[in-house]
Amino acid sequence: MIWKRRPGLEQLQASRQHTLVSHLGIEFTALGDDWLEARMPVDDRTRQPLGLLHGGASVALAETIGSVAAYLCVEEGKKCVGLEINANHIRPAKEGWVIGRATPLHLGRTTQVWEIRIRDDHGHLVCASRLTMAIL
Repeated sequence: MIWKRRPGLEQLQASRQHTLVSHLGIEFTALGDDWLEARMPVDDRTRQPLGLLHGGASVALAETIGSVAAYLCVEEGKKCVGLEINANHIRPAKEGWVIGRATPLHLGRTTQVWEIRIRDDHGHLVCASRLTMAIL
């Protein structure tokens, strides 16, 4: 297991209050030995004018999951901040939920790299993202 901190999903949910995360409806759904999952609704908060999931909302979901996962992998007293994120928007989503899963590509002393794959309700890949985090 990669986690140095192991909060319950209830604690992760509570930490999102009064943030962009709660405004977008992002919910943490599962925590495995080396991955973290969250979901986000495709609704009026997250769609662009053409009725499709906004690419920025996908990036916000990816950065949320990757940042929280990074934080869970560091010792008490350490902080994590994003250095770089990229996203490839593969397929549109129009309704339902999108589910993102973050898995580590690199867990170093000063940096971490996370892959976040976002899928729709049918399991189709919507977005592939990579997040680099600095450990302070």
